[in-house]
Amino acid sequence: MAAAPPCCAVRVRGAPGGAGGAGPGGGCSGVVLSRRPALVLCPAAPFAPFLRAGPAAWESPAALPPGALRPVPRPRVLLRGEQGPPRELGARLLALVPCAPFRRALERGFGRAERWRFAAAAEQEEEEEAGADPRALPWFAWLRVPALDEPAGEWAARGSAGCLRKGQALLACGTPFGDACPELFLNTLSRGVVSNLAGEENALVLTDARCLPGTEGGAAFVPAPGGPRVVAVIAASLCWKGAEWVGLTLLCSLAAILRSSAAVLGEAGVAVPPVPAWVAAVPAGGGRDPLGWTALVECGVTWGSGVLLAPRMLLTCRHVVEARTPLRVTPAAGPGRDAAVLRGRVVFATEESSPFDVAVVELEESVPGFLPPCPADTFFPGEEVSVVGFGALGRACGPSVTAGILSAVVAVEGHPVMLQTTCAVHGGSSGGPLISSRSGCLMGIVASNTRDNGVGATYPHLNFCIPITVLQPLVARYRRTRDPSAFAGLNHVAQGVRAAWRLQQQPGPPSKL
Repeated sequence: MAAAPPCCAVRVRGAPGGAGGAGPGGGCSGVVLSRRPALVLCPAAPFAPFLRAGPAAWESPAALPPGALRPVPRPRVLLRGEQGPPRELGARLLALVPCAPFRRALERGFGRAERWRFAAAAEQEEEEEAGADPRALPWFAWLRVPALDEPAGEWAARGSAGCLRKGQALLACGTPFGDACPELFLNTLSRGVVSNLAGEENALVLTDARCLPGTEGGAAFVPAPGGPRVVAVIAASLCWKGAEWVGLTLLCSLAAILRSSAAVLGEAGVAVPPVPAWVAAVPAGGGRDPLGWTALVECGVTWGSGVLLAPRMLLTCRHVVEARTPLRVTPAAGPGRDAAVLRGRVVFATEESSPFDVAVVELEESVPGFLPPCPADTFFPGEEVSVVGFGALGRACGPSVTAGILSAVVAVEGHPVMLQTTCAVHGGSSGGPLISSRSGCLMGIVASNTRDNGVGATYPHLNFCIPITVLQPLVARYRRTRDPSAFAGLNHVAQGVRAAWRLQQQPGPPSKL
């Protein structure tokens, strides 16, 4: 980033000598949005111990003034100094404000029925002990910082989350562990992509930029003419669905927060300048869009992803369709194409003993306007890649995009048989496409992430894909002959291939992975 990001850390404590002494309270990150007057935006959760009404206050549809807190806390803002330790400045709470569009998006796609949790704790009991009430997620605090006022100060450069697209590059800036050690961690950067979007004008954004607890309140930036622009605020750094760590960061659109805060800022005499239209402009995607190759595959209560190779042909994983119940395929919506549910039938599935977890599905109808992917023929460890699929979110927001690198290419007798990547892969991603970020070519299909059976942990950032070079000759033969036996060779492979996919050395004991 060309200029220092307008971010900070926030320390919340009670008034000295008050009912709570110098505490309770907490720390988080924040973003300096204006210098005339100087305003800092941060999460409302650190103010939870001061709420007169207790946690029930988070149910309020309206903003909470300072009088709703007792004692009124004295927040402090910590900023990077030119030299030496961070500066610590006094601040005054203007109000706690709920972001209604973000709250609605959370309730639609990330409710308790789906067992979503957004906190640093792995167990709900720990979350409650730590005060991480999920009802506080849509709430934000506005702080007035007079010492930061500048006569010629302006608002931070902003962009519209409503114009974000999946897969778009994004930078996150926050302070890991909040105010605990700002000397080391103040304004730490992380890089990722826009993984998914939901709500009105993309009020809710998910990114695979890796953020740590305490970065809540930090800013997410996108490149733009004239420099990076703030488009969203970090709402939760860590996500779980059930017992699975999803490895994505939850963001709230800054534009949605500003719209929800208009009355509060207006009462304080603050005018929010509009975002210029040219800032929000995003170039259109190319002709072959990986999102258009991806489909949701549902078989009974099981669901996963699939890769469309032709208007009526799809590849997925055997374990996604092994229930053999009626098969429903929903291609991702695209330009001129709605997300319509199509019937499909499995024409080939590998045997359970095969190391290659593959199924071939024929659709009863053609996908309109479909442009087939271009298969890759070479793989370079270290190259940038992305995965597209319906992992974790299912139908809620359409396919997600996560980025990483091709971390390893496993070859047997000189031929690639397994691709490993660092993209975040979750339950439901199986069968989705692995894409080269450099060429846009299809490199393979996702088979699994990693689970350590010894400790019961799943690692989303180490996963395994079947190279398209294994499948493409068989697909070509099948399309030419329409004979499913073209894929029979996937059931009869060398012992070295079996050992690789069992994640074990030969000879040796059974792998715990």
